[in-house]
Amino acid sequence: MTTHPHPAPAREGGTRMLAAVMHTAFFLLLTASVARYLLRHPGSPDTPWIIALGTALALLYVLGPALGAAPTLRRLVWLGLVTATWAVLVDLAPSFAWCAVPLFFTALRTLPPRAAIVLVATLTAFVVAAQLRLADEFDPNLLVAPPAVAALATAVFVHMERQAEAQRTLIDDLLRTRRELAATERREGTLAERQRLSMEIHDTLAQHLSSQQMLLQAADRVWDADPATARTHVRTANGIAARGLAEARRLVHDLAPSELAGGADLPEALRTLDAGPGVAVRFHLEGTPVPLPDRVQSALLRVAQGALANIREHAGARTAALTLTYLGDQVVLDVADDGHGFPAADTTRHAPDAGRPGPDPARPDPATGRGHGLPAMRARLGQLGGTLTLESTPGEGTVLSAAIPLEHRP
Repeated sequence: MTTHPHPAPAREGGTRMLAAVMHTAFFLLLTASVARYLLRHPGSPDTPWIIALGTALALLYVLGPALGAAPTLRRLVWLGLVTATWAVLVDLAPSFAWCAVPLFFTALRTLPPRAAIVLVATLTAFVVAAQLRLADEFDPNLLVAPPAVAALATAVFVHMERQAEAQRTLIDDLLRTRRELAATERREGTLAERQRLSMEIHDTLAQHLSSQQMLLQAADRVWDADPATARTHVRTANGIAARGLAEARRLVHDLAPSELAGGADLPEALRTLDAGPGVAVRFHLEGTPVPLPDRVQSALLRVAQGALANIREHAGARTAALTLTYLGDQVVLDVADDGHGFPAADTTRHAPDAGRPGPDPARPDPATGRGHGLPAMRARLGQLGGTLTLESTPGEGTVLSAAIPLEHRP
């Protein structure tokens, strides 16, 4: 899943920029107010006080960023000292009232909304009083303009803070949703991998072990009466055990079918399959072979192995035919047997002997752990957009057909 940088640094960068602008404005206004007083009142006895208080206000203001923005006790004491120093300066020289605008920002950032509004209103009252003192005559604008500017600045700041809080909440929700989505994708990937491994084990190791068990049981039954046949069964079981060992190593290595290793293609791999003793397997190839994706070859080979395992265990067949057909836009594998068959209305069942219903391979049997064959085939083909069909008639055998489309496949 694509990751994105956390937006917090961008928000902090915007806040720092606004703070830098306000700090710069404060010192410019403070310097301009001191310069105006010195130009307008040369030789005034209050000049030393103005210079001292202006310097103290500048030093106090510089200490502010080091105290942080949280309303701690030290931050509140600092804000009180800054406000008191500014108020004394405004009383001595009304032109310092312009420094109130950056102080609005400082108060709104430091105090809770209600307390900040009270302080802003107090500062605005000082500004109005100072402007009226400077005016030669009464001017209604001096009475209305400062409160209007203060109200506008406060409203804009509060609105921006609320938007920022809403944005932070939305971003937190998005990040939480992204984490949950990533966790869900990991769970789904784990489940898919577990299903794939289950199908691989069923189609390889389980079938090999089942064949070995049947051969060894057959060898045990004829061990005394027909030692040669018994030894043949044992040798065949030994060969199946070797293939099973190769499959186990392949599962550990890269989960690719051992029959397709070393450059072997699907038709060649299908020709080597067998259904165990007593069942003759024939292979037919129709159409013009084309290169198939590894996943398609692996899926069809596993379907063929699973179908032959079902024939061996359930169908009571003597022959089985594998037909691989290339149709241009799809490849089809048909597996037919001449076994018992089963009613067409119950195409999910194989009968182990005539007239007796067998296990339902569409659902695993919890008592035996068997019955994963057809669901595994359907799931494997479904991952490739393929389909599985099953046709059967009692006494006439069964035909299993697996089709996988080839259009737009990598």
